[in-house]
Amino acid sequence: MPHISANDLKIKGVSVIEAILATQPEAVISVRGKERFVVMDMDHYHYLRECELESALAQTRADLDEGRFVKGSAEDHLARLKTA
Repeated sequence: MPHISANDLKIKGVSVIEAILATQPEAVISVRGKERFVVMDMDHYHYLRECELESALAQTRADLDEGRFVKGSAEDHLARLKTA
């Protein structure tokens, strides 16, 4: 994954990010030589969020299929939380 130093970002501004994202889906911003942030365009971000939500939905369906759930009221749930 391409890296952008915080200093390059400070000097060149958003144009350095745009140049990298024109050919790569993500770029790492490093601060004092340490990787600190990842930047990406919004389409890629939305794609990753959709993947994350699809994964959570698949896990929920698996939990339901395997019987890993509890039925009850909100009050029942709060009581379980207090004893946990």
